[in-house]
Amino acid sequence: MSDTIIKASRNTDNAPKHSHSTQTVAFSHYNYISAQLPVRPTMDKVVANDVKAQATQCLKNIEAIAESIDHVMDDVVKINIYLKNIEDIDAIDLIYAGAFQSHLPTRTVIAVDDLPMEGALVQMDAIVSNGEGTHPQDATDLIKVESNTENAPKDSASMQTVAFSHYNNISAQLPLDPTTEAIVDGGVKEQTEQCLKNIQAILENIEVPVDDIVKTTIFLTKAMDIEAVDQAYSTFFQEANTAKTADYLFPARTIVIASELPMNASVQIDAVISHGNGTPPQAVEDRHNIVIKAHNTDSAPKHSLSTQTVAFSHYNHLSGQLPIDPKSGKIVSGDINEQTKQCLENIKTIIESTNHVMDDIVKVTIQLKDIKDIEAVNAIYKGYFDSDLPARTVIGVSAIPMDALIQIDAILSNAEGTPPAS
Repeated sequence: MSDTIIKASRNTDNAPKHSHSTQTVAFSHYNYISAQLPVRPTMDKVVANDVKAQATQCLKNIEAIAESIDHVMDDVVKINIYLKNIEDIDAIDLIYAGAFQSHLPTRTVIAVDDLPMEGALVQMDAIVSNGEGTHPQDATDLIKVESNTENAPKDSASMQTVAFSHYNNISAQLPLDPTTEAIVDGGVKEQTEQCLKNIQAILENIEVPVDDIVKTTIFLTKAMDIEAVDQAYSTFFQEANTAKTADYLFPARTIVIASELPMNASVQIDAVISHGNGTPPQAVEDRHNIVIKAHNTDSAPKHSLSTQTVAFSHYNHLSGQLPIDPKSGKIVSGDINEQTKQCLENIKTIIESTNHVMDDIVKVTIQLKDIKDIEAVNAIYKGYFDSDLPARTVIGVSAIPMDALIQIDAILSNAEGTPPAS
């Protein structure tokens, strides 16, 4: 593992601090910002029982963190919004666009079962472009490249895709027919097919193939729908990714059971895309032939429809890890303590199999069946890190695959990068 490029973990007094996360962790050309609750930096409670006021505070906190690292809100490439009530997005959108001066970032919106602070109606996390890179990279004038196509649904509150350097982030795609802007007819299988068609249309518009997807997150409202989703999902990648090797047919993947989705959809999918062309003015020799490195280890749980970790350029994206014993393939016995340890052990095993360590993680997302379990999780969590903690998002969900109590996914820095194709 190369230590040429280093992480930059930073906190500011102008935004709320948390003992179990860092406000922002930068590596190479991205900053990952921890989920921001509607809390002022000097208070330990939510600002008001009003979603507009709370959303305003979340955005203020993100802005304060961005400004503390010499960035602005227009450097945001992706925002995730977690709501207690999906209908509150209409009120949030009245103030949301005002936080940005130019083009809006990509966005994912879901309703969750619970949030980490009593009275919170909304929580937001963000990814911020980092044109200066991290030490010892030289600052460059890289630009964001935003794109929309008429062949996929448009949203006045987000761009379909925003590229920066060697990654594209795609807004979560609902199962909307782009010509009617209505949910397609049929059940969850048909809805999944439409979400994937929309993603493919966005990729085709930017001349990127489906086999450049490194990570998907699938949001469902019912855990029982996973089987129907998988039918559509497996067919899509098997047909679209004919150029991939047998070792990498599927990207990394996480499933989230949302309480509600926009437009009463049953499924929504977002994606992270490798972008070998980079964004201007990256030099030609830096832009081409970077390859995806997909990796599985027998020492951690495998899934037939996902790869444990997919690296591209200076990042690895891990699939969401359930508390599964890799030998038995079953959820470990025990309470939240045992399940948390197993999730983290699975992540640690995958990371070490790629010659990395837990301290290379830049962002963690934790799903809990009972948000009150976060105290037990925290007691175990810190022990897996020796240096500054990653950025982090915690949400309470109504269900987790395999009836688990917890699921954790992670994004990992990859200092050595991935090689150019020979």
